[in-house]
Amino acid sequence: MTPTTRHGISPFLDPGPHTKANSLAILQLSRDNLLPVYLQPPTGEHDGYAEGAVVNTRYGSFPHSTMLNVQWGSQIRASKVDTGSRGRSLKRKREEGDDACREATGASEKDNDDSATAATGDSTPAVKQAVADTSGFIHVLPPTPELWTTSLPHRTQVVYTPDYSYILHRIRARPGSVLVEAGAGSGSFTHAAVRAVYNGYPAEGRRKGKVFSFEFHEQRYHKMRKELSDHGLDGLAHLTHRDVYDGGFLVDGNSPEADAVFLDLPAPWEALPLLSRRRPASLDMNGSATGSKQIKWVSPLNPNKSVYLCTFSPCIEQVTRTVSAMRRLGWVDIDMVEIANRKLHTSRERVGLNLNFDRGVNNSAHDVEEAITRLAEIESRFRDHAAKPGDGDEEMDSGDEAAGPSGQNSAATNGGTSAEATSGTPRWMEGRLITRGEPEIKTHTSYLVFAVLPREWTEEDEAAAAAKFPVGKEQKVIGAMDRAARKQERREQLHKQQQGGSNRKARRKERDEKMAEAAG
Repeated sequence: MTPTTRHGISPFLDPGPHTKANSLAILQLSRDNLLPVYLQPPTGEHDGYAEGAVVNTRYGSFPHSTMLNVQWGSQIRASKVDTGSRGRSLKRKREEGDDACREATGASEKDNDDSATAATGDSTPAVKQAVADTSGFIHVLPPTPELWTTSLPHRTQVVYTPDYSYILHRIRARPGSVLVEAGAGSGSFTHAAVRAVYNGYPAEGRRKGKVFSFEFHEQRYHKMRKELSDHGLDGLAHLTHRDVYDGGFLVDGNSPEADAVFLDLPAPWEALPLLSRRRPASLDMNGSATGSKQIKWVSPLNPNKSVYLCTFSPCIEQVTRTVSAMRRLGWVDIDMVEIANRKLHTSRERVGLNLNFDRGVNNSAHDVEEAITRLAEIESRFRDHAAKPGDGDEEMDSGDEAAGPSGQNSAATNGGTSAEATSGTPRWMEGRLITRGEPEIKTHTSYLVFAVLPREWTEEDEAAAAAKFPVGKEQKVIGAMDRAARKQERREQLHKQQQGGSNRKARRKERDEKMAEAAG
């Protein structure tokens, strides 16, 4: 199966309004339980299921045919599937695996298949229509970097959404930027970075946003390369199998001209010398990097902009060595940040004695007046019970049966229900809005070290800036005039203000004279 994209655009960038065959979808089983699935078209029996490809979960079975051509976010009901055919299919596969059994039963199976084909008149088995089950449902969601981070197959430590959202903001990843990533791992940060820099697919003669990712582990490299191809991101993310400590960050011998860099490496200080604008002296002394053997140094950074860098290190000892290397290599604005993420759950709490035992209901007195009313009702019941002859236990049991679930009588319950109906407030809007933090706070993930490498300022740049902004010929700028000229300018301003004041007095006097003549 080869996944398809919509008009050549990745579903992570433009999934379209509906689901479609051979495309990635995220199935939400519960709040934090997500499952990525490539939806397959119903082409016949699949793995023993007459309904085609089926996703089996604890909430039921869901054929792919029920999830095709529906709007994103739709609720999918579970279906009743034919598991008997699946058992027969698995049994047949085991028999086919045994050579002796296959030779003994091959002729009979061929005859049975031919007779079934002749009876139906079609070599393609018919797809059974899925029948909805009585319970169980899931939701089908479009693929996004956030959902992919939660549901992807973990191959290494994953950069989660709170971390990479802050990282992309600090390194100024924007549409059209070129970002270099070392340590692709499971691809969580790669998917988010592609969306951040995307401003169109690359074309000849036009610079577009792109992510250049490096991974030294061969198996992880092949798996991630296949994922990028399946997701339609191979034209926006260039993945290279290389150890950047020795091979550097060049792509096919050319500079990617990176505007931002993200290093998820165990020793980022060893890769920092290769992220320089000029050939660092450490390469000449060590002679271990491939770049040190080149005659001409090629920098992987954009020569016309300041470059923003972030390193992802779990231990503080790594941070110490990284910061020391940054200072030696000329990086400035060095800053370390640790992200402590905590979710806040918002809900409405309904409080009252006249409410049913529903979820989110606190069956206690809403205020003092309601509590006093409730106590008065209980005392009245006890007085009535004491005044009547008979068995006390039976009387109290009958009174409890007549009362509602929280002890109130049916009239009070009906009154509360009618009050809710007459108020016009929806049931989900009733109650007090409260916010609670999650009970378990996630522990430390990594330290984020940020730095900036300013652009290199040459003599040619200085001459061009001096020609565009000449010094000493400014007008109306503080410092462009001498002291005498500033005093003369101040005198002229005061003279104009005085003339304006005298003119106002003359106009006011003339106006008063005209008013006096009109009155006389």
